[in-house]
Amino acid sequence: MRQPVDGQHLVTRQRKYVVTRASDEAGTTTIADKSSRKVIVRHVPAKGFVAQSPVVIDDRWALIEDIRSEGSDPEIRVVRYDLSTGRAGGIGKLPRVSEPEIGAYDGTFAYSSTDAKNRSCLIVASLDTLSSRTVGCVAAPGYLADPVVSSDSVTFSEITAPETTGRCKRVLTASLSGGPARPVPAATKCIQWSGASVGGATIWSEVAASDPDQYQSKAYLRESADAPTRALGAVATDTILACGNWILWETRTVGSGGEESFQINRWTAGLTKPQRIYTGKPGIALTPMTCQDNTVYVEAADLSASPTYTEAISATAG
Repeated sequence: MRQPVDGQHLVTRQRKYVVTRASDEAGTTTIADKSSRKVIVRHVPAKGFVAQSPVVIDDRWALIEDIRSEGSDPEIRVVRYDLSTGRAGGIGKLPRVSEPEIGAYDGTFAYSSTDAKNRSCLIVASLDTLSSRTVGCVAAPGYLADPVVSSDSVTFSEITAPETTGRCKRVLTASLSGGPARPVPAATKCIQWSGASVGGATIWSEVAASDPDQYQSKAYLRESADAPTRALGAVATDTILACGNWILWETRTVGSGGEESFQINRWTAGLTKPQRIYTGKPGIALTPMTCQDNTVYVEAADLSASPTYTEAISATAG
């Protein structure tokens, strides 16, 4: 269904709920019952804060994050809503969120927190029980970021010496069932960006600080921990996502006149090459993909149309 660009935008759909975000400056988030369309939650960020990251949601709870990045007092706030009542609450004894990126797969989410030793630690938590475990930590000034959660894994990046010429970024992955994280060997040293893992396979991207186009990376696939690396071509930076048994990513092509167009590709075990499942015409931009209940959601915005509009797209990824 088409919507005006200046309106409500789909964040994700769940079995019972639809999550949308307004185009107002703060990003007011609304959670409504899918059947009755009754609004359960209308979350308005506090003054100076803006909505951040996709909403983490299951059949009972929703987690909404707001950030204040401007000024001398940056802050991250996380609110957990009880969808049976619409009431807001905290996240119990979970470690506080210290980096704005929150990765999620249905009711499991991952984020970075700073511990008592001033280390950046990756936390995997349950939205329902608020139980958690620490996957790994890195000493300051290094930090962990870019968590992507799948049905069985969490994949994230580790940045060391961020303010020096020796700055290095590498990708690691860990099983949700426990155990330490393991590095994903890079094709080119120190320039990994982000990735996703499922069923033992990992797809990741690499882009150097010196590359002229930071919005485009080189993608690689390793089907298992000891498998050889396969090049997958270009990928739009920071768009790799796991959903169901698939890993998906966006690509970007630029026409002779400079016009951009975007595509969505996917891969799963057994395929010799990726499948393309969406090709947009020039002038249509894609939002980052989200996954809920083995379904991928993304919005396509046609900014060349008159009037401009957005259109929600979904694809089953079981």
